[in-house]
Amino acid sequence: MDVNAIKLAAKGYLPDMTRFLRDLIAIPSESCEEEGVIRRTIAEMEKLGFDKAEIDPEGNALGWMGTGDKIIAFDGHIDTVGIGNLANWEQDPYKGYETDDIIYGRGGSDQEGGVVSAVYGAKIMKDLGLIPDGYKILVVASVQEEDCDGLCWQYIHKEDGITPEFVVSTEPTDGGIYRGHRGRMEIRVDVRGVSCHGSAPERGDNAIYKMADILREVRALNENTATDEDEIKGLVKMLDPKYNPDHYEDARFLGRGTITCSQIFYTSPSRCAVADSCAVSLDRRMTAGETWDSCLDEIRNLPSCKKYGDDVKVSMYLYDRPAWTGLKYETECYFPTWINKESAAHVQALYNAHKALFGEERIGSETAMHLRHRPLIDKWTFSTNGVSIQGRYGIPCVGFGPGAESQAHAPNEITWKQDLVTCAAVYALTPYFYLEADKSVDASEFRAGKTNTKFAND
Repeated sequence: MDVNAIKLAAKGYLPDMTRFLRDLIAIPSESCEEEGVIRRTIAEMEKLGFDKAEIDPEGNALGWMGTGDKIIAFDGHIDTVGIGNLANWEQDPYKGYETDDIIYGRGGSDQEGGVVSAVYGAKIMKDLGLIPDGYKILVVASVQEEDCDGLCWQYIHKEDGITPEFVVSTEPTDGGIYRGHRGRMEIRVDVRGVSCHGSAPERGDNAIYKMADILREVRALNENTATDEDEIKGLVKMLDPKYNPDHYEDARFLGRGTITCSQIFYTSPSRCAVADSCAVSLDRRMTAGETWDSCLDEIRNLPSCKKYGDDVKVSMYLYDRPAWTGLKYETECYFPTWINKESAAHVQALYNAHKALFGEERIGSETAMHLRHRPLIDKWTFSTNGVSIQGRYGIPCVGFGPGAESQAHAPNEITWKQDLVTCAAVYALTPYFYLEADKSVDASEFRAGKTNTKFAND
């Protein structure tokens, strides 16, 4: 195994990776509108000699290298968020502007750069004979992640019938190796009222006022401590062994859960009437020890929700937006928490590949290093397709990808060219260090698992 040959190959492919990423950035590809970037990715795979490149019914691009029965997969979502207010951008977000150091544009870090590195990492594996006997490599350019993270892997696992030995998520990791992250869910609260003429509001029952009471208590969940004096215990309580005896250490690794109101809706006969309904969306980030039903119950048990009784309904959102292919694959908006054991074979494979090539500390260009003074093995702040891969199904997953979390969904998004090279090289070497003898029955330190609803696709 010649690490210098791998590094030279990755560096030699930088002009091709740069061109490929700029092409992807130039094709707008918000969720459910990814056809252009999917077809561009398939074309790149075919040009590089992938043994098979195909599009599944949901619209994911699947590129295969090798002929073994066991699968090592590399996943990167190819969809992006929108650009927001164009006035906040200093360059055209779809031009793929570049300098010697960076590539600029929507999707560079989040996360088309990861797809690029994975495609070329697989090419290097084939060129240098690095695919282990009995294995094949799968590179996935997945869809709809920004809309519904993990939905693509629900489809890939359950409908395409693909169960890898492990998956490397190529989401941005600031040069680190990430072994988990918090989960999340999307909660809706509906409140009923009774309308009347606005000149005599006492005749009605204002749903917005009821919701105001509930939202004050939702805010308290996020901001309160968990002392005996707190009627509403804050979510920080899950870091305390008193409230989370089995998983408080995992919760401290991931960070506390959070909740915030993200949307509000109402109905009223007119601007001169009392509102007869009000609803809100709540973004709930879950740490270890929290479950989908515990998060719903904590809202139902708020004093104001109990006070207003049957006029309040707390539920979980469902996702049913069609993919770009027209396929509709419904699921609940629940995205489970997961953490790997640091000692797991697939985590150590990635770590040992990084160590052999670049050492035991994070690396990056000079303009990126201010983000990278942290342990090499760490966790994400945001959520990834790992919510389904490992959180829902227990398929081992680990993260290493070009770019920075701070660039995700931000104007003036960039990624660093050096990261493309670093990641392609590490991906190429990772299968070499994956040792069957080191595998355990369960690689998970913690995972929240599936729900029991009929929309779980399970």
